[in-house]
Amino acid sequence: MVYRRTENVVRRHAARHDAIVAAARDAAAEGGMLAIQIAPVAARAGIASGTVYRYFPGKTELVGALVASVSEREINAMRRAADAAPGPLSALVAALATFAARALRNRRLSWAVMAEPVDAEIDVLRLEYRKAFAGEIEARIKAAVAGGHLPEQDAALAAPALVGALLEGLIGPLAPGTAGDRVKAHESVQALTLLALRGLGVIDARARGLVVQTALPPIDE
Repeated sequence: MVYRRTENVVRRHAARHDAIVAAARDAAAEGGMLAIQIAPVAARAGIASGTVYRYFPGKTELVGALVASVSEREINAMRRAADAAPGPLSALVAALATFAARALRNRRLSWAVMAEPVDAEIDVLRLEYRKAFAGEIEARIKAAVAGGHLPEQDAALAAPALVGALLEGLIGPLAPGTAGDRVKAHESVQALTLLALRGLGVIDARARGLVVQTALPPIDE
């Protein structure tokens, strides 16, 4: 009986934790990092501000949990898409296109958790997400090189360069708007993926074929 009560407490604790993080995610998706404040997040989660502090001592810890949650979800989506591809080069294309499409689908949230200007303490937390994303791309580049599908190159240098290109080209302040236009959004994803392949040394005709053949996840803005 004691064990069952303890199990229920753990389950309720986890559910409350997840609800708070989900509320923070919704706030960031609407207003960016500045929208993540304890009181508004508590209101979204339907709990008292004091309850939030029981799980997260302050905003920094809450943002860290949000970034970790989003990072895990997006990296897993990239891996699933890449692992389902028929070969190393197709896997790289699938990973890039999946990240790009999902970033556009949640453009405000993606910018908030990856690149929106914030204080240094929070930026350190977000850097781990960018490192994980770059690490995933680096691994896919190395696999394609090892299989003879890409020319020899410094994958550790190429991967973060591609991260920067995708961020600035798709969701940065200089990126062209695609809100409400699914066709334009898909074209943007394909264009940036094609640019990445060209940069890695894939000849244009083959690169275009790979991009066209890649099944993109739906983009709903």
